[in-house]
Amino acid sequence: MKTIILMLIVAVIISCKNEKESQHKIERTQTDKKDNDTIEISKKHKINKIICDLDGDKSNEIAEIVRSTKNGKSGLRIIFGHGKRTDYFGMGNDILNQGFDEIDWVEIFEKAPKNKTYWNNVSDDGELLSEEEIKESDKIKLLNDGIYLHAEESCGGGIIYLNNGKYDWIQQE
Repeated sequence: MKTIILMLIVAVIISCKNEKESQHKIERTQTDKKDNDTIEISKKHKINKIICDLDGDKSNEIAEIVRSTKNGKSGLRIIFGHGKRTDYFGMGNDILNQGFDEIDWVEIFEKAPKNKTYWNNVSDDGELLSEEEIKESDKIKLLNDGIYLHAEESCGGGIIYLNNGKYDWIQQE
């Protein structure tokens, strides 16, 4: 009888701990503090949250379009599935050396599925390249999911993905 009671007490404690951790994860997706700045989920973007597996560990990441209340600029917050890492892009800081520091221009925000092939389709001179003009060696097959950001009207954007543990960009026009 004492064993059963002890097991019930342990089960209740574990259950409460898991519930508390889950609630903390939910709260972190709403607002977050970073370097004395409050980060909030963007209300400007119709779709501001996607689920994808960027690192291939079979644990989904949450990618969100967020906004800094300090400077008003938007960016990305990526919360890794294991909960031990959160990465930020934009919000006033250059995004992967692409020449922009916010993503208010994003109208399409979705998962770029793994095992699909992509390529940079803009030449160094700014000319659009067709698929036939791209060498096979320059095509990139995503081993894991990526994040597709696109402006509908100007047809510009790209894909953020992890390449050997580091973020990289595929230009898509």
